Order: sequence, then C-alpha cells, then structure tokens
Amino acid sequence: MSRKLDNQDKSYWRSLNELAETDEFQEFLHREFPEGASELNSDMSRRKFMSLMGASMALAGLVSCRKPVQKIIPYVNQPEQVIPGVSNKYATTMPFQNSAYGLVVESHEGRPTKIEGNELHPSSLGKSNIFTQAATLSLYDPDRSGDVRQNGAVKQYSVFVTFWRELYTQYLSNDGEGLAVISGAFSSPTMRRLQREFMRHFPEAEWVVYEPVSDENMYKGVRLATGDYHQPVYDYSQANVVLTLDADFVMLENENIINAKKFADARRVTSEDDSMNRLYAVESSYTLTGGMADHRMRVQSRQIGVFALALANALRKEGVDVPAIRGGQAGSYDFDIKWITELAKDLARNRGESLIVAGRNQPPAVHALVYALNDALGNIGSAVAYRPIDEETLPSFEGFQSLVSRMNAGEVETLCMLESNPVYNAPGDIDFTDALGKVANSIHLSSHYDETSQGSDWHIPSAHFLESWGDAESADGTFSIIQPLIAPLYNGKSIFEIANLLATGEDVDGYRITRETWADILGSANFEKKWRKVIHDGVYEGSGDNLSAPRLRTTEVTRTLNRYSPPADVTDASNLEVVFQASPSVFDGRFANNGWLQELPDPITKLSWDNAAVMSPKTAEELDLELEDLVTVEFQGNSLDLPVWIVPGFADYTVVLELGYGRTAAGRVANEVGVNTFKLRTANSMNFGAGLTVRKSGEKFTLASTQDHWSLEDRPIYREATKQEYGEHPKFVDEVHAEAPPNENLWEEHSYEEGYQWGMAIDLSVCTGCNACTIACQSENNIPIVGKEQVGNGREMHWIRMDRYFAGDVNDPEMVVQPVTCMHCENAPCETVCPVNATVHDDEGLNVQIYNRCIGTRYCSNNCPYKVRRFNFFNYTHDTPEVEQMGKNPDVTVRSRGVMEKCTYCTQRIQKKKIQAKNENRELYTDEVVSACQQTCPTDAIVFGDINDPESQVSKVKQQNRDYAMLGHLNTQPRTTYQAKIRNPNPALENHG
Repeated sequence: MSRKLDNQDKSYWRSLNELAETDEFQEFLHREFPEGASELNSDMSRRKFMSLMGASMALAGLVSCRKPVQKIIPYVNQPEQVIPGVSNKYATTMPFQNSAYGLVVESHEGRPTKIEGNELHPSSLGKSNIFTQAATLSLYDPDRSGDVRQNGAVKQYSVFVTFWRELYTQYLSNDGEGLAVISGAFSSPTMRRLQREFMRHFPEAEWVVYEPVSDENMYKGVRLATGDYHQPVYDYSQANVVLTLDADFVMLENENIINAKKFADARRVTSEDDSMNRLYAVESSYTLTGGMADHRMRVQSRQIGVFALALANALRKEGVDVPAIRGGQAGSYDFDIKWITELAKDLARNRGESLIVAGRNQPPAVHALVYALNDALGNIGSAVAYRPIDEETLPSFEGFQSLVSRMNAGEVETLCMLESNPVYNAPGDIDFTDALGKVANSIHLSSHYDETSQGSDWHIPSAHFLESWGDAESADGTFSIIQPLIAPLYNGKSIFEIANLLATGEDVDGYRITRETWADILGSANFEKKWRKVIHDGVYEGSGDNLSAPRLRTTEVTRTLNRYSPPADVTDASNLEVVFQASPSVFDGRFANNGWLQELPDPITKLSWDNAAVMSPKTAEELDLELEDLVTVEFQGNSLDLPVWIVPGFADYTVVLELGYGRTAAGRVANEVGVNTFKLRTANSMNFGAGLTVRKSGEKFTLASTQDHWSLEDRPIYREATKQEYGEHPKFVDEVHAEAPPNENLWEEHSYEEGYQWGMAIDLSVCTGCNACTIACQSENNIPIVGKEQVGNGREMHWIRMDRYFAGDVNDPEMVVQPVTCMHCENAPCETVCPVNATVHDDEGLNVQIYNRCIGTRYCSNNCPYKVRRFNFFNYTHDTPEVEQMGKNPDVTVRSRGVMEKCTYCTQRIQKKKIQAKNENRELYTDEVVSACQQTCPTDAIVFGDINDPESQVSKVKQQNRDYAMLGHLNTQPRTTYQAKIRNPNPALENHG
C-alpha cells in the first residue's frame, strides 16, 4: 500500500503487514467490518466475563437488551450553591512525583466529571495530558480500597490510630531507632514540613523516597555539574535548535504538558515566511518526540553517552568552549560523523538560542555533560533555568537499597509505606517481599489493597487527590492548592493526614494541616483574604520564578567525565541491549486499573491491553522471530515470557520492555494484563543494560493492536513538506492530484451561509500524537471501554483515533501522526444511506446522530470514507457500578446496545454556551465555544469555532495556504480540515543518509 504525493516521493504505511500486503492484512482490510465484528464468537469464561462486568467493561450484549431500571433520590435539603443542571468549576492540583499540574475540575451536583488544565498554573497553562484527563475514572474506581485492614481483617481506623500512638510513644523514647518510612517523590510544602517534623521527633529514624521510574539521574547529574540539587525548567519556545538524547519530552518525561506547548509555540507557522525551530533526536526506541524530529538517529541507549562525548568534541572544533574531555570519539560505534558535525554547526550557530536535553534513563554523567554543553552554548538562563530543590524530597535508589539491607538484617522494626508499592515494582534482584516479612510492624497507605498491602500488617486506604486537602509546588516554584471536590468515597485518608499522624501522633484533618503550612507561606496579615484567593485561583500568584543559572564546576565535571567508561558495543543478536521504559498508558503501573488508559493504544506500537518485547525488524529477522511469537527473555539470571512486537525505527539489537503491567492486586481491570517487567530489572541496570538473551518458545500470544484498523487504503490523506519546499511552493497542498475529479452532481448541495456554522482545523505540524484529545473526548462524551478481545475484533469505541504512519526505509523510517474524527461533511455520504434518518444534518453544519432512532443497520459506517463511526455491538455500559456512574457527564446520553455513535463536535458544549448567551441577551462571543479535544490539546493543534465568523480563530486558520480537506476530491465538503505538516530539516543533512 502506498500513499504518494506528487510533490514528493514518499509512501506512508502503518505496519509491516501493510507494507508487505500480507494475506492477514488484506482479509482484515477488505471486510466491511473486521473479522468478528459482525458476529458473536467469544469464548470468554464466565468468571472473566463477570470480572470485567464489575469494572465497567461488561460485554452485556449477552443479556437482555432492555435498558436498566434506574432509581433517583432527590435532595432533602438542597445546597444553596448547587443548581440542578448547572455545573460548577473548582481549581485544584494533581501531584505527580516532583511535579504538579494545576487543574480546573467541572462538578455536577457535587460529582467531579471533567478535568481541564488551569490557565493560571505554570505547568499546565490551561492544558492537560492523558493522566490528568483520566483521573476522574480513577476517582470512581470500584476496586479502590474502602477498609482499614490488620493482617487482612477489617478494622476501624480508630484502632489503627490507637496502635500507632502506642508505637509513637515508644519511638519517642529511643529517637526513632528501628523506625523507617518509604514514600514516593513529592513537591508539597506541607509534606516537606511534616517530613522535617517527623525527623525532628525521630532523628534516628529513616525516611526514604523511592520511585521505580524517576528523574533521579537528572538531579544527580545537575548536582555533579553545579554542586547542588536543582530542578531544570525548560522553555522550548526560546530554542531555535533542540537536541534530545533519549528524552521523550512531549510525552513521557515530567513537565510534558508545558514542554510540548512551548515547543509547539516555536514550531507553529501561519505562512511560508514564518520561522520555525529544528529538532534533532537521538534515541533507542521510537518516541513521539522522535516522530516530531526533523532529524533522528537510532542509537542504543547505552551508547548515547558516547554520542554526547563525540558531540562535545565536534562542538569544540566549532569554537564552542566545551571542557576538554578525553575520549568520546565515534570509534567503533559507527556513528554518522557528518550528522554529528552538522548538528554541532547548527548548535554553534544558535548559541543562546538552542537546547540540549537528556532523558531520565541516561546516567548522571550524561546529564552533567549536557549541563556543560548548554552552559558552553549560552543556553542556561534562556531556554533552561534552574530552581533549588530539597534533597529530602528527591528519589534515592541507593537509600532504598540501604533500607532493604537493614530490613534483611533485622534493623528495621516498623516500616511505614506511603503510596508506594515496592513489592510490585522493586527490581528483580531485590526481594522486597522477603525483607518485608522480617519487619515486625508494617503499615501501608495505598488506594487499593495491592501487592504491598497484602504483605503488610496494616493497610490504610488512601484518598484520591480530588478527595483531599493539600498543596504542591510546581517546577518553577509556584505554590498551588489541592482542594477536594467530593468527600472521600471510600473513607480514605490523604497522605498528608497519615504523614501528620506519623510525625505528631495527632489525628488531624487535611484542611487544618494544610492551613497550618499556608499560615507561614501567606503570613498573618490579611491571611483569610489571601487564603480564599489561593483556593479560588488554585495558585499563589507570584510565588514562582525563583530561577537561576548555577555556575558550572568545570573541574569536577571534567574529572567525572574522564572517569566515565563507555560501554562495550553490542554487535549481534546473542548479546542484546534491554531498555526499561515507562508505559505511555499506565506509566509505572499506578494507572493500571484505569480502563481508559489500558485501552488507549500505545502511540507507537498501537498495542492495547498488553506490553511486549519490542524490537526492530533487523533484530527480529536475526532472531528468526515474527509478530506475536512468545519468547523467553533472560537478563542477569531472571527470565520472563513475553510476546514479540516488531516496530520499525527501533535501534538494532535493542529490546524495549514497557513497565507498569503484570499487576496481580490492582483491581479487575489491571489484574493479569501484561507481564511485570520490573522482575527483569536489576539494581545495576535499572534503565538499560547489555546481556539480554531471547529464546523462541514455538508458541504464539495474541496481542490487540489497532494499527491496521480503519485503513484508508491508497488515498492521499496525509500531506507534508519541508520548510524549503513550502517556501518554494506555498500552495503545495493543492498540487496533490486527486484520485478522481469531483463530481459536482453527486450530492444535493445546501447553503450554510447564515447563523453559526461550526468547523474544526487540525495543525499537523504541531500535533505530537500524545492522545490527550482521545481521553478528553472519552471523558466528555461517556465513551465506553470494550476490553482486549473486542479491540482485537476492531470494535474500539474511541471517537478520535490517532493514526500513526511510517514513511521511507523500513528499518529507519520517518513517522507522522494524524488525529481523525467525524468530519461533519456538508455532503455527508452517511446520511443518504440511513433508512430511518438517524444521521442527519442540522442548519449549523453538524452531522447529527439521533441515537433513539438508529436501528443499527451500519450502512452509514460502510458508506463513510473516513471510517470514523463506531457501533455498540454490546451494551457496554450495562450494569456499570453505581460509583462509576457518578463520573458520567449528565449533559451527554449514555448509549445502549445497537446504535451508531461518533464525534458530535461536543454539541452539548455548543448548546450550553448558546443557552448562556441567550440568558444574557447576547450573541455568542468569538471562540466562546471550546470542544473537549481543543481544550485539552497541549500544543493547540486543534482549533474549533464558528467558520462564519471571520474573526474566529478557526476561520483564520482555514485561510492558511496549508489548509486541506482529507479526501476532498470526494466532494463530501468536510467541516474538519487539516494544515499540512511542515518539517524543518537541516539543508546540509536533508538528503544525507
């Protein structure tokens, strides 16, 4: 299959099966509906069926089609501030390791239902990502723990308080000897205060911060370079040239929301005369950042440090004052010397306006070198600045190792674990379960009765951040408030309340604890007024910007790097590199029981509901492996069985393993999904290492992948050009020849020239493919999840799919992404074939789906050239747990079995704003209506509004010469159009390699 544009010799393909035109791909492609999508052929066990049912994934088509009977209970005394049908919005913060994301949460009658970014918060600026968007589903998770347990038996919380107070008195007498705490990383002023209070009372105790996926290497590297721990704060909008070294800053690295937004700000073009930044990426696995790159080099993770040293030498040759470091030549690593040379020249030309970033997986020495390179290039204080950060809040794997050794030696009598799950996520060569059994008193605070809880004496259910009072500090130092939008659904206690109990022995509510901290922050003068403003805004205005440019310790960095020993090269399939990578869906496993995230296809592999051993085509060929082969991977004495997934663009002889799967006690959604790859990790190879072997078992394991679903075969759907081509051919999008000339008489045309006319534009130059829009749409529109088997049958229900295409060399291709949703065609093919007029057009240009009229013929889906309509083969929402029903958007119908559904342009949001304008006796303001996907998009790639308003943003975007209609030659006149992607390659490298 090829998709060629006349102005460039480029073919686009989704998968190796499509490229090879295999029989399986052809069979899947040429059915009107995918295999299994038109009949029920499930062999699901009754036990598994009931398990999924209780977790909101029920395939209830096997039972009655009758809509469930529901009962409602009215208010006895309605709160004054609650108006039925009118939502309220509140500011809060989602803490995430050492980061914090400011949010605005929509609440209906006291039920949080939808999350957006807080425009006032520096880490979100009104935008969000998949983890923040999915937080409401985690709040209403029916598998969350609701009971205090002692050795498995349910107890009252007061019994635990009494138990701890007795221990508290005991440890006061010996300064806390034998007492230890494990927590996750945090950025909260209140947690810092409580941590210090704990250590003041118990100076002989130990407080260890442990994160299985952390930025520890980055903090250590900055300390090597400067002498102190600092938090880097990036401003990608200030960089004309960006180099990433194993860093997926638009998706997986912390602060990805603001980083993606600032990067897009420097990349967005409105005409051929605009400038744009240039991105170089060096990485082992294909990432979304690599997909955005103008130049990308495949390098094993363990070789990236040597690449950075070679770059340092190249920069020195360009006159950049880089510290002299021995070694670092390309040597036997077969690096592309011209690539490195031209990169160095580009960086040198943009001194003070460039940026080099290393990913969390790289060792501290690489981060120290990156600091030195940015310092030599004059980037510190411009595209990157630093804020001092407390060492006590940062993760320390060495501290964790030391604590486990003390536990094994019997030196730890009482261990308190706060929202950390080391039984599940400790490395395979650290037997934390055994060590935990040697502790006399173990206490675990967690949202679920999970793997660590089951091995602990005491389990305390933790409250969700939407149920808690607390605070956090952003990367730039801005203080923000965590305020609850709902009372704890499961009687959970916040980490602040438990930390206070541990530190003081007092059982105090989170509000009082937080206010005590803020009494010092705000001061006594006008405290209540300032406190109310902070709660209203969600942030403390003016508290951030404590940034600096620490002095480089040149001598120390040079000494460290001269001792840096480059790893031996990996040259064959018998000695593979293994890379451990956080999952872009469930991260380190903390989101594993969230069905929205489990079902969300991986943006690169397109796998859903599983992880795999991912490798390049060349690696698979030399190992004689095919897709879905079950293999045994062995690393430093530990082994796991995993299915194989082959993806172009990965470094050869590298196997990438995603973390966060294989949970056994997370809940009905997560349990038995994927493989726990933490067990393959070792203390000296936490991120990557050599020596992995792969042994073929001869068996197969079925994976659910969406990469070949809804293929738009051989049609010119994606358009792109280089910056130079765009300048020479400003209207290049019109130079693509259509497959057939438009047939003006095919449809009866209507006029849409009056009133509000809604349309959308999507800028492919800045869309990163992060899937935030997909989850935002799912949350806003009550879109169900269907489970692995049904995804494999092509029945996924997402209204926005994120198509991922490769182009070029099968081993080292370019990658592009394209969000596709209902186009709201003015001449809609779906409408002409519906026998019951269930899909019709309104006078504002919306393609409207009338659910209670649809009889499920699916003719509309067959006639849709974009394949964007979704059919409820089962009543996926039947028997949804009551607690999960609380999270549904009451403004959107919850569909039952047998109806077609699709994007509505968030018609409920349109109507809400029209009602508001009518009540205020006015017309809608320009750009007043914001769709869910538009609102969440970190890069502002999606624009929506009234195309009849010449002042609207969408009208202006559609006037750009990059604007084109997908399959416009069909004369469907789609209301959603795209702006072609523009790349900015280095002219010296454009045709190189």
